[in-house]
Amino acid sequence: MSKLPGKLLLSMQLLRRATALLLIVSVTAVLGACQSVSYSDSELIEAALKAKPQSLETYVLGPGDAVSVSVWRNPDLSTETTIRPDGKLSSPLVGDLLAAGLSPEQLATAIEDRLSVYLKEPKVSVIVRNSNSYEFTNRVRITGAVNNPQSIPYKEGVTILDLVLSAGGMTDFAKGGSAILYRQFQQQTVVIPVDLEAIMNGGDIRANYRLLPGDVVTVPEKVL
Repeated sequence: MSKLPGKLLLSMQLLRRATALLLIVSVTAVLGACQSVSYSDSELIEAALKAKPQSLETYVLGPGDAVSVSVWRNPDLSTETTIRPDGKLSSPLVGDLLAAGLSPEQLATAIEDRLSVYLKEPKVSVIVRNSNSYEFTNRVRITGAVNNPQSIPYKEGVTILDLVLSAGGMTDFAKGGSAILYRQFQQQTVVIPVDLEAIMNGGDIRANYRLLPGDVVTVPEKVL
């Protein structure tokens, strides 16, 4: 048998290497798609599912909140303003002041401290006119293979089924048996398996958990 020309032999070797590399990449992709999600520990999941909505004892201000600042006997210093995305607000004589993370009472005290340079014993009151930050953080969300991904305000008693129905149900490509509920609990994200197929098609409501503010439900797609 005659030897192949050097260039042809090199080309064939490169082709074989490229084919082998492509095969490895394809297998890796398939294996990655087939890997299951790493769920949280069963005890942590059980504890997270037993958690209840925290009662709002003191409102905490955040970006987007509209507040009314009233300075007693100084109407020129009174104002209505909105907390900026950087968490600060602006007020006459006070200038920029960090408000996010404070209660209205704490903000009033901080403004009084600033005004005390110009006024003798200033009296300030802060009233929340629009609690935009609370409405944003206290929402529940559903993403993935649903007809209309949603981010809706939290209402006490809302369940996973309520959220799925508000999203128009699952798509034809949804892998409902592998849905996931993500919940913030004890300063960590708890990954909870949810069988939407059993809930919606089998009438099994054991996994129809009640939601908490900040919960996110994700419905994966089937791997074809």
